[in-house]
Formats: sequence, C-alpha cells, structure tokens
Amino acid sequence: MLTKLSQLLEKGRFVSPVPAVVVHPTTDIILQSCIQAHKHHIITPILVGPKHKIEKAATDANLDISGFMLVDAEHSHDAVEIAAKMVREQQADFIIKGSVHTDELMGVLVDKTQNLRTERRMSHVWLMESPTYHKLLTLTDCALNVVPDLLTKKDILQNAIDFAHALDIEQPKVAILAAVEEVKPQMQSTIDAAALCKMADRGQITGALLDGPLAFDNAISQQSADIKHIHSPVTGDVDILLVPDLEAGNMLGKQLIYLGEAKAAGIVMGSKVPIVLTSRSDDELDRLYSIALGAYVAQKRKQA
Repeated sequence: MLTKLSQLLEKGRFVSPVPAVVVHPTTDIILQSCIQAHKHHIITPILVGPKHKIEKAATDANLDISGFMLVDAEHSHDAVEIAAKMVREQQADFIIKGSVHTDELMGVLVDKTQNLRTERRMSHVWLMESPTYHKLLTLTDCALNVVPDLLTKKDILQNAIDFAHALDIEQPKVAILAAVEEVKPQMQSTIDAAALCKMADRGQITGALLDGPLAFDNAISQQSADIKHIHSPVTGDVDILLVPDLEAGNMLGKQLIYLGEAKAAGIVMGSKVPIVLTSRSDDELDRLYSIALGAYVAQKRKQA
C-alpha cells in the first residue's frame, strides 16, 4: 500500500515501462515530465501532435526526444482522436494530457464512437499527500462533473473506490462531505449523502465503508467528531472525500496544495484506461507523480 507519492517513483514499482500516449505535448514542461518518467522506467512515451511544434519545443529547451515515437497530427483535435485510436488498438495503456484544453480532450474521449467509455460516467480523482494527515487522501470529483446529481455521485464514488482498490486499500473509508453533518431538506448535499449511504447498505455501491453527510472537520479529525458526538467508523481515518460539486472540490484541493503544502497527483477514472489530467500551474514533480499514478493504475488493471 502506498503511504507517500514518492513511492510511485521507487525502483521496481513497475514491471516494465508502461506505454503512454501523450496528446499534443508542445511545451517544454510536458516534454520534460515525459523524459523524467521515462528515466524512472515508468513509461514509454508516444508523442502525438504537430511534429514541428513538438520538435521546436524540445530543441528550444535542449531536450532529447529522439528515442521517443513521434506521431504527426495537424491539430490538437486530431491528436486526441489518434490517441484514442492507439488505446483501442492496445498500442498504449493510458493517456496523458499535453497542451490541449481539458474540454477538448474529454469532449473527444467521452464520445461513444471512441469506445473508451464504461457503464459509468468518467470522473477525476486527486490523490493528496498532506503533511498534516496520517495517510494519502483521495479527493473527488474536482475537475469534470460540475454539479453532479445523485446517480452521477454514485458513479463518481464507485470510480474512487475502484481507484482505492488499485492502491491496495481493501475497504476504503469514505466521507461524503457537506457543510453540516445532519440531513437537512434545504441542503441537497446532505440528502444525497444520506441516499448514497443507504445505496451502499443495499449493495448499489460496493467495496467501501461510507458515512455522510459529514463536515470536513469531523471527517478528518476524530477529536472534532468526538466533540460533536458523532460516532462513525470513518471519522478521523478517511481514505476518500466525496465533495458535493466541482467548485467545492476544486477549491478544497487547491487550498490543500497552496496553503497546506500538500503534494498531489490526479487521473480520470471511469474510462477503459486511466487519463492523466494536469493543470498548467502544476510543477514538474506533481506532473511526474500524476504520470506515475496513471501508469501504476494501468499496470494494476493489466495484472488483474
């Protein structure tokens, strides 16, 4: 079981480098991340995009990409479609976002004709390493589903549970977040949280221990839960935080990173292969962690 993100980079973590298709990698920081991941024996990069732009970015930054497969694509949209085709043909085991907008990338990948969808909606998981929490923490969904309804939250949650299983957490503890820990009819997030817990009781959600609604403080802190007389098997020891909507999750995640000095890695689940989504503001190490996380989950799926 992983306890630190740096363990993703340890020698021997990967049986062999995982083939990864990188969509439109036309900036030096993306190319540098791919080179570093290759040096760590994590991935074999396949670069897809405008050949002249990729080569210019590498030359300008004095980066050697001569050993990587380079597939020319005129536009970013073409690059995404080629990447999807390579995954379908099993030339690559996961996808890495380069200099292409998330909306454009996901707009192509969720299209039924690409045959990358599963029975669930795709969703984003953010794996956090906080210096003030005793284990890795998964935050979802902070990037894709803006205002998820109950059934979408069910998919988001099951994706996160499957993700936790890939990290060898047999029964992850899930806190379904709201502003309060009581069910209040005027607060939809609390109603959804209660419904999700009952769905788990009935076997509609499997593989985890759920509780909610829970406020952030009593989800993370057992002391806070005790003060509020909340008796729960997940408080103070959660593995997964399910946020009520994208805005709440995005702000919480970035607060943990920028004010709480957390390290982070993020991928998309619910697709037939992991998809690495990085932000333009991510530093080189966070990008490397995200690539390694995508490769790790892809490897686990092939071994299953």
